Amino acid sequence: MARTTDRRQGRGEREPSILARNIAVLEERRRQTRRTSPLSDRIAAAISAFTGSMTFVALHVVVFGVWILANLGLVPVLPVWDGDFIILGTSASIEAIFLSTFILITQNRMAEEDNRRADLDVQIGLLAEHEISRLAVLVAAIADKLGVEGHVDPDELDEIVTDVAPEQVLDRLERQADGGTSPPAAGSEDR
Repeated sequence: MARTTDRRQGRGEREPSILARNIAVLEERRRQTRRTSPLSDRIAAAISAFTGSMTFVALHVVVFGVWILANLGLVPVLPVWDGDFIILGTSASIEAIFLSTFILITQNRMAEEDNRRADLDVQIGLLAEHEISRLAVLVAAIADKLGVEGHVDPDELDEIVTDVAPEQVLDRLERQADGGTSPPAAGSEDR
């Protein structure tokens, strides 16, 4: 499909726009992940979603409120069945154990998704850096061919056109996290 040439329609609008396509791809990936996730994960996610809602809070206020009022003898139509509230305390404790387990399962699933997104971000960043490096080489070659003199430091240009080695970045980050105590990796530079 051709790009729109009418500037009044906005910068870079296309049919379908890259933004709309990217959003659609991400949404489809989320739907696919939900469809293919194990039943246990889907159940845990549904329970976590419900327990994190105001409906769940309201339900507990009503249930616990009626339980407490009835067992204090303040609701004449209901008999006292747990006068010392042992059953209520035990029930609440068991519920808390199960709810915390469901929440932890959901958090683990979300952490896995976050890790996949972080990996994607790193890959996109490395790809963009590589493409920018290649563009810098191309622009420098064009400038040389046209005889354009720039105010670019040759050392700076060399750094721009050099691809970043992810392992060197990770090594440097680890050295900084260790307080700079670990020696630099062989052949690694600060870049």
